[in-house]
Amino acid sequence: MTASKRSPLTWVVHLSVLLLVLLWTLPTAGLLISSLRDKDQLAVSGWWTALSTSSRNDVARAPSPESQVERDGTFVIAGNLLQGQGGEISAFGFSSREPTAFKPGETAELNDGERLTVQADGSFEIVSNTRMEGSRGQRIFFTASTPPRFTLENYGEVLSAAGIGRSFINSLTVAVPSTVIPILIAAFAAYALAWMTFPGRAILIAVVVGLLVVPLQMSLIPLLRLYNDVGAFLGLPAKTYMGIWLAHTGFGLPLAIYLLRNYMAGLPREIMESARVDGASDFDIFVKIILPLSFPALASFAIFQFLWTWNDLLVAIVFLGAGNDQLVLTGRLVNLLGSRGGNWEILTASAFITIVVPLIVFFALQRYLVRGLLAGSVKGG
Repeated sequence: MTASKRSPLTWVVHLSVLLLVLLWTLPTAGLLISSLRDKDQLAVSGWWTALSTSSRNDVARAPSPESQVERDGTFVIAGNLLQGQGGEISAFGFSSREPTAFKPGETAELNDGERLTVQADGSFEIVSNTRMEGSRGQRIFFTASTPPRFTLENYGEVLSAAGIGRSFINSLTVAVPSTVIPILIAAFAAYALAWMTFPGRAILIAVVVGLLVVPLQMSLIPLLRLYNDVGAFLGLPAKTYMGIWLAHTGFGLPLAIYLLRNYMAGLPREIMESARVDGASDFDIFVKIILPLSFPALASFAIFQFLWTWNDLLVAIVFLGAGNDQLVLTGRLVNLLGSRGGNWEILTASAFITIVVPLIVFFALQRYLVRGLLAGSVKGG
């Protein structure tokens, strides 16, 4: 079909897909760029201006008169407004009413005969014929054009925070088993509901569909009480990894069974019948035929389950705890942000650290997902 013969619906689909890609890609790219920017530039401009020269109005204070030196019969206080950060001064002043009254290289007459000169590279001198008095330095207002600056200091500050490494291990310990366990259980259950005949199968399918609409918040406390009662009866501690694995398994099973059952039910019946004629058992059919053909559905659920368990904070705090040894990465970063106030550079670096592992998992499984779709779409003659 040529481009000229494409239907309007095809163009709508293509534009919708493009819009969805942009909606997912642009925020992620903006978060990455912001996390690498200098904190001063991040505070005054958006990430889309990261590659352009930015202009800012700022104020600095010269060193106190105690730092003055005598030179050729005059007293001089020298310094640099940019403090080695690079850039160029376009205007300066010594009053908040006229912060851009002078150009670089010009001399401003201050009080008591003092003279202020600021150069374009940020260097300045305050010169006086008599010794300068006072305990505070002169305020200097200036406008500076600053080239884009990128740094890894934001990540260094986050990664060097106490407990980050331990919390990263905790998140992996929670997310990996919480993804694998429900997939294993749901795959067996989905095969039984799709291809095995037994009394009450329709009721079980209806129960699974009904569990999909049960809110997590409504079932969280009853499930916790049940788990604590069983743990007390068996003499087990309340806050363990086993508890959060079981919680995530319970919350993820309804969706996993529903998705896998629908996918397995759509597989060709002739393949299973041929295998039964050859003497294969249900377990052989499940392992050698159903699982390979169902890999796209398994990979899809694995992606969503891993994203959910990795980013989860509520279930982790309830079933694992909020102590330093049990806190997951999301909880640790929340505490870090709370102690640092509204530092945008910490926020962006922390947020990108939390999505690095899910991005790796997504792109890794996406490759196998595409391969599984292509393999499952080919039928023999």
